[in-house]
Amino acid sequence: MSESKHDGVVYSTAHGRMCPGCGRPVDQCRCRAETPAAQGDGVVRVRREKKGRRGKTVTVITGLALDAKGLQKVAKQLKRRCGAGGTVKDGAIEIQGDHRDVLVEELGKQGHTIKRSGG
Repeated sequence: MSESKHDGVVYSTAHGRMCPGCGRPVDQCRCRAETPAAQGDGVVRVRREKKGRRGKTVTVITGLALDAKGLQKVAKQLKRRCGAGGTVKDGAIEIQGDHRDVLVEELGKQGHTIKRSGG
């Protein structure tokens, strides 16, 4: 059996949710704060995906050169603008439904260079 750095605790009654990466409480997590912003070509790509989602459509936004907190802030604004739910996963913003036109317009107003990609 291999020894891991942490004991695999995901919840503690004393601290609440624990980070699986560093083993600290989520509000004191160091590993997520150290993640650098994604560096790309400066183009924000907006695409629609259905594959692997049981037929449900989501609009995925990639290429925003922001840290995790910045992505959360932008995602909240975009979700409110579309009137839909969504999340931030692996440096990409996912908005439920096909909202490409609205998102391209909104991101353009914020000064980003936008490219539609995918189908």
